Amino acid sequence: MTMRLVVTIDGPAGAGKSTVAKALARRLGYSLLDTGAIYRSVALVARQRGIPWDDAAQLAEVARDLAIEFKFVGDTNSTFVAGEDVSTAIRTPEISQGASQVSAHGPVRAALLDLQRRLAAGGGVVVEGRDTGTVVFPHADAKFFLSATDEERARRRVEELRLVGKPVDFAVTLAEIRERDHRDSSRDVAPMKAADDAIVIDSSTMTIEQVVDAMARACSHRS
Repeated sequence: MTMRLVVTIDGPAGAGKSTVAKALARRLGYSLLDTGAIYRSVALVARQRGIPWDDAAQLAEVARDLAIEFKFVGDTNSTFVAGEDVSTAIRTPEISQGASQVSAHGPVRAALLDLQRRLAAGGGVVVEGRDTGTVVFPHADAKFFLSATDEERARRRVEELRLVGKPVDFAVTLAEIRERDHRDSSRDVAPMKAADDAIVIDSSTMTIEQVVDAMARACSHRS
């Protein structure tokens, strides 16, 4: 590829965005920017400081001062806040719900917009999130919207948490995913939706490799 692209991957929780984004970044030789992890980190820092997730003003202050960076540690795209690896702490069900609440606040999204764009300056980056192709990078070179059925996404989430020793109930997880989908897609500020020029991929019956192959081919046509 001769041109270093900005590639966005949006979609709901459990669609496989993190796994696919990491694999695609490795395939293309790009860096990986996980915007969801940024909002999760704001939720985590707020919880640590006792700031309610409905306090938009204080959350915006946390967002403006957030010292976050991403580094590949082995095969893992790890998230560091103020030098501390928070990769595991930001993936709990509680923080997942908190991130959805935090991301609904306009002042928080505004505070993080410049940060995200700075991190992706110069291209050569795969960006993962929920509004990266519609709001954060509306002029991205390649846009994808990755989804799967509710049940398949819940199954994946249950398995993901089981593997790290945090078993959860499938029915509860399914209900949480549907609640988050509704909140993310119906919020007034930057609702989750596919960009008009995004390639929509339903990963319900696809392997990770098949999804990455499809995205890599699309990117090659845009370089």
